[in-house]
Amino acid sequence: MNKGGVFLIYLKTKTCKIIIFALTILVVFTISKNMYAIKPYQKVDFTTGVVTGSSLNVRSGPSTSYSVVAKINKGEYIRVFAQVGDWYIIQTDADNIGAVSKSYIKPVYPSGNNVGNTNTNNNVNNNSGINEKEFSTELTSDEKEVFDLINKERQANGLAALKIDDEVQNVARIKAKDMVDNNYFSHDSPVYGSPFNMLKSFKVTYKTAGENIAGNSSNSAAVKAWMNSSGHRANILNNGFNYTGVAVVKSNKYGKMYVQMFIGK
Repeated sequence: MNKGGVFLIYLKTKTCKIIIFALTILVVFTISKNMYAIKPYQKVDFTTGVVTGSSLNVRSGPSTSYSVVAKINKGEYIRVFAQVGDWYIIQTDADNIGAVSKSYIKPVYPSGNNVGNTNTNNNVNNNSGINEKEFSTELTSDEKEVFDLINKERQANGLAALKIDDEVQNVARIKAKDMVDNNYFSHDSPVYGSPFNMLKSFKVTYKTAGENIAGNSSNSAAVKAWMNSSGHRANILNNGFNYTGVAVVKSNKYGKMYVQMFIGK
């Protein structure tokens, strides 16, 4: 009987110890969980980024310990919401939401431009006098002259005048600045890709699109050169285009760099 009683007391004591031990583990786990559940985030001053790595994993959380939910490739554009440590919280074109290492993402500043001296935080040299963080839809005198000359040619050929689209105007200015800053002359940008990819990355929707570029010291001479070129003329006189953006940026090489982007809605 006494042995039985001793055994019963021992069982109760052992059970009590187990319960206390389990509660201790739960408390420690709860404290640990509360300490690491939510990491602080930072706001970012851009909404679009371009992938610089050849292939980049999109993970379900901001570290390599999280599972891979998607992959994105070099040159792809993503939407960036915030920064958590060394990671960006992003959305892909396929609507995947996740985290990517910020080391392989280059910020793109599509929020706008203004004419004037500026310094930017991106890695592209900025010598063109356009501030990508301050957006103005008002055309400069050079841009207005080119815009009017283009519409004069369209109206002379029985076509409706083009209208300025603010977003397309923004993209045209960034493309002109990009050509000046990175010393190239091409429809394909080393930063933004083709005109169509660039419009897409800046969230411009369209049915049809086109682009004319020129380097010249005279606004009228630039438009005349376009009209004397069959491909450029076709863009200017394309009845499927009804909106445009016209950019004229100072260029040490050409005098002025011209970009005209066309879209049809």
